[in-house]
Amino acid sequence: MPKAEEEDSSKVLTKPFQARLRGGGLFRLRYKRKLILLSLLLVLVALILFVFPRQLTLAAWYNSYIFRPFQSLRNVVFGILPFSLGDVLYLLSFMAIIALLVRWLYFLLRIRTSYHELAQSLLNTFIFLGLAYLLFFIGWGGNYYQPTLSRYWKLSPIALPVEKSITTYDSFLVERLNSLAPDYKGLNFGQTNKLAKAYYRQMVSSKTRIRGLKAKASLYGYFMQYMGIQGYYNPFTGEAQVNNMLPEFMLPFVVCHEMAHQSGIAAEDDANLLSYAICVSVKDSSFNYSGYFNLWLYTQSRLKKINANAADELFARLNTITKAQVDTLKAIRQNYRSAFSDWCGEMYDSYLKLHNQKAGIKSYTNVVLAAYEWELSRKGQSGQLSIP
Repeated sequence: MPKAEEEDSSKVLTKPFQARLRGGGLFRLRYKRKLILLSLLLVLVALILFVFPRQLTLAAWYNSYIFRPFQSLRNVVFGILPFSLGDVLYLLSFMAIIALLVRWLYFLLRIRTSYHELAQSLLNTFIFLGLAYLLFFIGWGGNYYQPTLSRYWKLSPIALPVEKSITTYDSFLVERLNSLAPDYKGLNFGQTNKLAKAYYRQMVSSKTRIRGLKAKASLYGYFMQYMGIQGYYNPFTGEAQVNNMLPEFMLPFVVCHEMAHQSGIAAEDDANLLSYAICVSVKDSSFNYSGYFNLWLYTQSRLKKINANAADELFARLNTITKAQVDTLKAIRQNYRSAFSDWCGEMYDSYLKLHNQKAGIKSYTNVVLAAYEWELSRKGQSGQLSIP
């Protein structure tokens, strides 16, 4: 073969090889950039988890200058929608996770030829999770480091022993329920939502209330029954979702609880406390009853663990209407109780502990003594409820 033809043939043969080299170089460059981005995200997440909690002034600054303006904007934009955008986003996220797992399984089955694609996919996933956590923190997470409502309201600790305090408060709640039950009238979700918005404007100093707090009936009400969830706040859209399949006597308290989250109250016991304070302070017997009933559930549960005989005696004093409603709740929980609901509870418990809630899911019942302290301190007081 002539020399010129050999050179031409050599050039042709090396073109694919040269393309692969260029492609490999580009791949390594992109891989390096993504590793740098992931490292930066990990540093930011570490600062949030380990440094932010120790700087109390940062939490107040975050609430005033980041969360409240952002939440007010989300109230305006997403409040227009008649459905929950947060529910839709969670559905899309679930579908994306399934698709991602299928994709990873495909790569694993072809690991010899697809290990680059698997590595890229894993890297992209970790980067996405890092960005999602930052967005979560900006839109909501910083509120977990606010001072508790008990401290903010300067509630005085009760001088009585814990068992005596809980027993006394349980007796007080039984008396209130017995007086309200004969004239109790339930409200549907729409009525409850409308009144709760008005009561927040009237009763709470929250700046986010001005832009329209609003609870939405979740698209997953039926599935929330199986998950043991009464409502939830979406940290990405700022929406408050409520399981509208709940009995009417539960709705006012649950709606006010989720609106407390929209107002920047992150801790579950604090959201319970604010919801209780609103429900029992307004001139609305339906809200009054729901507030006392829900706190009685928490109080009775705690007393049952401390002194079962005292709890049984107080339960015997309850009116027949409230007892029937307790039976309704027990029937619902029995019908929908599953291993899945237990798993959801364990996951949420871990989530709360990760975000400055040391008691985890048990923090819900911490409201008992705080609510009793508030009852003792509110005599003769009036005006708005101030929150951090």
